[in-house]
Amino acid sequence: MENRDYLMRYNLQFFAKEGPGGEKTEPATQKKLDDARKDGNVAKSKDLVTAVTLVVLFVVLKVTIGSIGMGFMETFQNVYGKIYTYANPGSYEMTYDATKALLLDAFKTGALAVLPIFAVAMVVAFVGDLVQVKWKVTGKPLQPKFSKINPLQGFKRIFSLQSLMNLGKSLALVLIIVFVVFQTIRNHLGLLFSLYDVSLMDALSIIGSLVINLGIEISMIYLIVGAVDYIYQKIKFRNDMKMTKQEVKDEYKNSEGDPQIKSQQKQRMRQASMRRMMQDLPTADVVITNPTHFAVALRYESGKNAAPVVVAKGEDYLAQKIKEKAKECDIEIVENKPLARALYANVDVGQEIPEELYQAVAEVLAYVYNLKNEAEILP
Repeated sequence: MENRDYLMRYNLQFFAKEGPGGEKTEPATQKKLDDARKDGNVAKSKDLVTAVTLVVLFVVLKVTIGSIGMGFMETFQNVYGKIYTYANPGSYEMTYDATKALLLDAFKTGALAVLPIFAVAMVVAFVGDLVQVKWKVTGKPLQPKFSKINPLQGFKRIFSLQSLMNLGKSLALVLIIVFVVFQTIRNHLGLLFSLYDVSLMDALSIIGSLVINLGIEISMIYLIVGAVDYIYQKIKFRNDMKMTKQEVKDEYKNSEGDPQIKSQQKQRMRQASMRRMMQDLPTADVVITNPTHFAVALRYESGKNAAPVVVAKGEDYLAQKIKEKAKECDIEIVENKPLARALYANVDVGQEIPEELYQAVAEVLAYVYNLKNEAEILP
């Protein structure tokens, strides 16, 4: 049998997890995070908000259960006592309208008794969301999208890794809750069997206290799950927001402009600045050089400037242009290497020289003024 070599071709791009531009290794830029926030895409755990709300709700119930119970008892007595008021005066029969009015009155009275609890729950839920994502009102999540009603996309979401993780989390939570309820009932079997020997009010008090304590225990377990889910959501959001190097470059180009265009703009600005310097150069009193690499032109106007001002400065080619222009305008050129370097490195065009250079510059200007005075005296 002959040995044959088979050439198998694979499209390696099929195995790639990322699209063009490479792997997403770069942290999200502030612009991408801001855009995601505008779209309502933020790291938030609904389980944490629900857990905190349940904990506060059961704690408030435990504190106020006595007053709530008394409120319901008063409501029952009040409604029961008003039956004759709503009934037909002649036959004491309850008509449809009378029954509806009586039930509406009972509902209003009962709602007022539990309204503070629901108000606390709403405030806690609102604050829980506010702490996680801060205040940002946006309507984009409410806008209709085809992907939300696309059956194929819905099918993918159902069988996605996130859905499987949510299912596993829910099953684990249910098992834990069932175990806690079972242990609680088993530990209080004696108390539950004694309910036959107590009054109705005492039985209701025992059951209510047992249910509230059980609710607090379950809520605390749910709170731990919510805290873990919040950490997971933060990490997942950070990873989902990561960008490829190419995406970072493209975003920089879109927000800051093409680097080539910016380079051309800077070049034009430098040229305009050089033209302005050359226009102001004839007003200078002296040009200090090192003598070949640097040239700095200074002007001092007594009464107008507190110190000499740099009119123009340049290096290499520009320094030569400044010296040529100074010769054309009969401006004195003085060679002082340390002073020329210090002025070029520390003073921008249009700025006054610093105090530490006053003495050195004063000596140069005095020398220049002496030369001018001698030139004026000579015939």
